Amino acid sequence: MPSLSDIRRRITSVKNTRKITRAMKLVSSAKLKKAKDAATAAQPYQQTLQRVLERVVASVADIEHPLLTVPDNENDVLVVYIGSDRGLCGGFNSQLLKATTIQIKRLQSEGKTVRMIVYGRKGLAYFSNMDVELIDTHTNNVPAMFEGLTAELAQELVARLNKNEFGTAYLAYNRFVSTMTQDPVLDQLLPMSVEMGDEASAGDYLYEPSGQEILDDLLPMAMRTRVFQAFLDTEAGEQASRMTAMDNATRNAGEMIDKLTLQYNRARQAAITTELIEIISGAEAL
Repeated sequence: MPSLSDIRRRITSVKNTRKITRAMKLVSSAKLKKAKDAATAAQPYQQTLQRVLERVVASVADIEHPLLTVPDNENDVLVVYIGSDRGLCGGFNSQLLKATTIQIKRLQSEGKTVRMIVYGRKGLAYFSNMDVELIDTHTNNVPAMFEGLTAELAQELVARLNKNEFGTAYLAYNRFVSTMTQDPVLDQLLPMSVEMGDEASAGDYLYEPSGQEILDDLLPMAMRTRVFQAFLDTEAGEQASRMTAMDNATRNAGEMIDKLTLQYNRARQAAITTELIEIISGAEAL
């Protein structure tokens, strides 16, 4: 049975841990509001851009664009993984790593060669031990860098696509649904696919310049918007998961402190009772 001093030390240790988890919860809560607002505000823009693309595509007879053209390369696949740099955020990283690994193994079982561009230290540490080639890695990513990272990634993907270095590019990230829910997804990023809109409604619009010229501007913009949204969703999901995890840890620490305090009081009461018995027994012996 642990001594009173051991129990006191453990109570002090758990209390210090609770202070840390509570502080981390408050920090994540403050960061979450800003990240959530940014991720939510960007969604209508992406949805509107997609509808505009559908209308333009419906009005263009023959669509020709490098981002829509399927490369003559059926063996090489590129996966862009966007994760977090830090842990202590519950299953945020593990669920995405698991989902991405399943898809990578499926592609490899089909004879595909998988290469990766990884964002985040957690993903880098994990995929460094897998049978995949990491052609580019980025760590210590903060929201202020997202716009620049998006532009660099879009430029790199287009360059590699033009060089026929891959046949398909996928984007792996956690889609932010709510504070409690972040869904891991692996969406095809390139070549892009735009569903044909309603041709009847498309006939009500006149485009100047031509629809093809508009697509030359809108398609790269749409790709950058998807990547940027993935960065925003990742940041919001990470902060939400960390806030939830730290809240659970704080409550668990409180429950542990209560149990240890009860254990300490019982042990102290037992020690006092033993001392009293010894005193009474000694007095009776006299």
